[in-house]
Amino acid sequence: MPAAKFIPYGRQSIDEDDIAAVNEVLRSDWLTTGPKVPEFEKAVAEYCGAGHGVAVSSGTAALHAAMYAIGIGPGDEVIVPAITFVATANCVVYQGGMPVFADVEADTLLINPDEVKSKITARTKAIIAVDYAGQACDYDALRDIADQYGLTLVADSCHALGAEYRGHKTGTLADMTVFSFHPVKHITTGEGGMLVTDDAQLAARVKIFRNHGITSDHRLRAENHTWEYDMVDLGYNYRLSDIQCALGISQLKKLTSWLTSRRKIASYYEETFAGTEIRPLKTHQDRLHAYHLYVVKVIARDEVFFAMRRAGIAVNVHYKPIYMHNYYQHKLNFE
Repeated sequence: MPAAKFIPYGRQSIDEDDIAAVNEVLRSDWLTTGPKVPEFEKAVAEYCGAGHGVAVSSGTAALHAAMYAIGIGPGDEVIVPAITFVATANCVVYQGGMPVFADVEADTLLINPDEVKSKITARTKAIIAVDYAGQACDYDALRDIADQYGLTLVADSCHALGAEYRGHKTGTLADMTVFSFHPVKHITTGEGGMLVTDDAQLAARVKIFRNHGITSDHRLRAENHTWEYDMVDLGYNYRLSDIQCALGISQLKKLTSWLTSRRKIASYYEETFAGTEIRPLKTHQDRLHAYHLYVVKVIARDEVFFAMRRAGIAVNVHYKPIYMHNYYQHKLNFE
C-alpha cells in the first residue's frame, strides 16, 4: 500500500505565473536593487492604503528597521505582547532597548490594551501590537493610549496581510506596520518582509538602514552617472532582491482569492468544532480575519499534537511565551 499522504503545517502556493515572473528577472540586467523593488513596494503600499512601502529581507528585518527608525536605544522600553514569535521582542533588544511584556486577552491572544497601559513608565517609547493569527488588535484603544503618552504605535502584522479593523486594512492602523513574506504566510517571496507607513521621514530612514546606512543604492548611482555615495549611519544589508520582489508582485495578485479560501475553511472549522471541547479563538465582529493561523484551545495539547502527527497531519503550537525562553530568563533576567 502507498504511504498515507502527509499534510504539512504550511506550504507555499507557486504557479506558472510566479515562475514566469521570476524568470523574466533572471534574464534581465537587475537581480537586486533594480526596478522590481520599488514596483513591489508600491503595490503592497497601495493594497494597504499606505503612503510608503520599504521592502526588506524578512519580517524580522522590518521590525528591527522600525525600532531603528524611531530611535530605540539603551534605556528605552517597548511594550510587546507576552505571547508572540520571539522576533517581536528581539527587535527591541537588537537596538539596546528592553522589551516589556504585556499580557494578552485570553479569548483572542491579542495584546490587552489595559495591560499595555499598566506597563507604561517614563522610559516607554513605543508599543508593538501583534495581529495574532491574522486578527487585528483593538487599534482604537491602542491609538488612544499611544497618543495620551506620546508613544509610537507599531503594528506587527506579519500574520495579517489583508486583515481589516472597522473597515480599514492593516497597514493603515499604526505609525508603522510590518509584514512577512515567509513561505507559510499569505504571500511569499521565499524570505522577505516590508514596512509600510504614511510618514515619509520614517520610510527614508528605513531605506537607509536596509542598505548599510548608505544614502543611495547602486541603481540610483547608475541613473545619476556617479560613483559617489555616503554612509550616514550604521545600517545592515536587509535588502530584498528583484527576484524576490517579482515573485511577490505575482503572488499579491492572488491574495484576495486566497483570503476568501482561508475564510471559507475557517467557517467550516467553526461549524465542525461547535459543541465539542475544542475551543477556537474569538473573532470580533468589527474585524475581518486574515487567518494566517487557525488556533484552537484543547485540554491535552501535547497529546493532541502527537496524535495529529501520527495521523499524518502537521500542527504547531503558537507560541511559548517569550519570557519563558532561556535567553530571556537567563540573559535578561525575566521570570
